[in-house]
Amino acid sequence: MRSLRSNRAFRRLFAGRLVTNAGDSLYAVAAMWLVYDLTGSTAYTGLAGALTMGPQLLQAFVGPLVDRWPLRRLLVSTQLVQAVVVLAVPAAWTLGVRSVELVLVVVPALSLVNQFVYPAQSAALPRIVDDDELADANAAFSFAYQGADLVFNGLAGALIALVGAVALYAIDSLTFLAAAVLFAGVVVPRAGAGDVRGSADGDADAEVDGVEPVREAAAATPEPTADGGEPTAYRDRLAAGVAFVRGTPLVWMLGGGVLANGLLGATMAVLPAFADGLGGAGAYGTIRAATAAGLLVGALAGGRLARVGFARVWVTGFAVAAVAWAAALVAPTLAATAALLAVALVPVGVTNVLAATMIQRMVPDDFLGRVSALLGSASVAVMPVGSLAGGLLGETVGVWATMALGAVGLASVAVYVLAVPSLRRLPPVAEATTLEA
Repeated sequence: MRSLRSNRAFRRLFAGRLVTNAGDSLYAVAAMWLVYDLTGSTAYTGLAGALTMGPQLLQAFVGPLVDRWPLRRLLVSTQLVQAVVVLAVPAAWTLGVRSVELVLVVVPALSLVNQFVYPAQSAALPRIVDDDELADANAAFSFAYQGADLVFNGLAGALIALVGAVALYAIDSLTFLAAAVLFAGVVVPRAGAGDVRGSADGDADAEVDGVEPVREAAAATPEPTADGGEPTAYRDRLAAGVAFVRGTPLVWMLGGGVLANGLLGATMAVLPAFADGLGGAGAYGTIRAATAAGLLVGALAGGRLARVGFARVWVTGFAVAAVAWAAALVAPTLAATAALLAVALVPVGVTNVLAATMIQRMVPDDFLGRVSALLGSASVAVMPVGSLAGGLLGETVGVWATMALGAVGLASVAVYVLAVPSLRRLPPVAEATTLEA
């Protein structure tokens, strides 16, 4: 960790991630609560959740672009676009237009732009830190993600009660502008440009934003070419990423995410209504902060478990998580419910860090943007459907029964890992090696 703190490129990327995650947390909480406040319907909150998560399905298609575009320029431009788009809601309210339809348009627009951010960050990280620092670096990034959620989910609930959800959109614009400034100072070496990772100030010879390096770059992982010439078009680059993943343990790793995300997506659709029964906007902020705290604790612990068998961590953790989630639904107080939900999310935070590190260690740099985007997109493919279904279930079978699906989803992951031989045989993350392209 000490060398990471001396790495200027890492510090700036980390700070930018922390700030942009804060903005994401504010508008996510504000959007779900604003939709529920305007309609009082879990069907509408389910739709809002689906529209928020739906653009994540497109993340696989942005991967080839991330691998081709200058990462610093991409990170800065996405923040500037989000800073403008998020102002649409406060502008409309200022003009007297209180429209749930507008909120339902702005949310997926912000989410769509965001699909470029995380693959770009994931692709940049292995280029600016050494391989043996990746687990710690991912833990730090997960800390930024979950830490921002912890602070700003709770803060968002309090601010909603004090100044209203619309004001959070205006604050969001400032966070995205600040993130753009931070990302503008990140030096990201070119993929395959030699051993430049871990440098305190980047490498003057490395390509930055498309500028050719002074020294000859080391050979990169081969790309598909047409007639032996330049890399083929976008479609072939995308196909190469899919072909790389096919037949590897990465395919089976997706299954666990699909099982959990589908059913957890359903619970997120009814969470505003569930929290409303426990105390309103303040309770919603408390629960969102508690779940973020659980993910944060898990993220901090994830780096310490890099030498423990991945399957053992996965199975044991998710079994405990299922029990804690179920207990939270019968807890007598808001504090107890929030605490148990936090415990349930700790194993999820651990697994997120370990899985991200496993992918980064197994995938060559030139494929990392595509593969990260592809896996991210596929793992959340069922979440929009889960959110829509959860919203409708909340209207029919009730909010409590829909929330109980979260425990089912967590338990199903533990069973799935035990049932798949290639997952049971996965080595500890620290022992994972790069796969052949």
